[in-house]
Amino acid sequence: MRTILVILTQANLTSLQVHESLSATMVLATFGSEVKVLLKDAGLSLLKSELAFDHLKQAFKVASNMVDSFEFYDLTPILIENKYKSSDFVTESQQELEFIEFNNEFVQSFDHVLYW
Repeated sequence: MRTILVILTQANLTSLQVHESLSATMVLATFGSEVKVLLKDAGLSLLKSELAFDHLKQAFKVASNMVDSFEFYDLTPILIENKYKSSDFVTESQQELEFIEFNNEFVQSFDHVLYW
């Protein structure tokens, strides 16, 4: 089975791209690929699931609602770099997380890497 690392760096409410990348990630997991998701940089905001969508203020719906369904796609635990352990998004998260050292050896352990 091929292993895929998906690196998400887009913020929760910024663009349609984050919805598309999350959807693509779930499709890959649905059709038998072993997928691991790494959140980094602005992508850590996807851990904040208690946000409410306000169509008057935001153009896009809250993408973190999609992250809440990761467990149904066997996409948990969500990978987080060790350097983000003290981030408010990480410490307040209800998601199952795994902390990793993001380096060349880690990346090379996957068959494919998708960076969004």
